[in-house]
Amino acid sequence: MIGEKIRELRETNNILIRQLAAQLDIDTALLSKMERGDRFFRKEDLTKIAGIFQVSEQELLTLWLADRILKTVETESHQKEALELALKRIK
Repeated sequence: MIGEKIRELRETNNILIRQLAAQLDIDTALLSKMERGDRFFRKEDLTKIAGIFQVSEQELLTLWLADRILKTVETESHQKEALELALKRIK
């Protein structure tokens, strides 16, 4: 989710992956992996990206957290039940 959103922002604003990587001070290959969902973005990267593209930091952090949660439960057999229980606990 977050990787797709970052790629969409980058392409909409006609910014090459190497240009964004330079602004974030990370390797182009690493940013590519992050956009594909093979590596996680760091929170501080998302803060910078929100500033670069003038978008909501909260939206980016929400997508980032959702990705992390899904990655954690993706191979578990009772993921839906666990997530529902966690949601009840949060409320």
